[in-house]
Amino acid sequence: MLLSEDAYKKIDRELAKYPADQRQSAVMAALAIAQDEKGWLAPETMEDIANYIGMPPIAVQEVATFYNMYNVKPVGKHKISVCTNLPCALSGGERVGDYLKRKLNVDYRGTTEDGQFTLVEGECMGACGDAPVLLVNNKRMCSFMTEQKLDALVEELKK
Repeated sequence: MLLSEDAYKKIDRELAKYPADQRQSAVMAALAIAQDEKGWLAPETMEDIANYIGMPPIAVQEVATFYNMYNVKPVGKHKISVCTNLPCALSGGERVGDYLKRKLNVDYRGTTEDGQFTLVEGECMGACGDAPVLLVNNKRMCSFMTEQKLDALVEELKK
């Protein structure tokens, strides 16, 4: 068992939402549960999920590599996804990304030397009216980001 008993119980709750012949429908939730526990999805973790759900391992890997919220390589303690799709890019997303690159001294897909931050470009987050937006650890959306708000966010996350 690669995951904790609690993680498998959470996956079981997701599996219970679907008919027995559609267990694969819980794969996205299972990947999120595993990533929350492990920090990223190693090949052996994806294979374990595949075996647990009853899917081919390659099918689980395809899901994990298709969606931006899954980490298939180790990331920092805080993953900051900056929306750089066109509406956000036109409304300051590129400026926000450039500011964070300078502030954290990393490029996109880079992790700070202390392992605290990974900076990535994100796909549309469905909040174009709040641009520029970013997502912290796939869970917390931050809107209308300015340099002052970015400074405060980075300081908060360092604590």
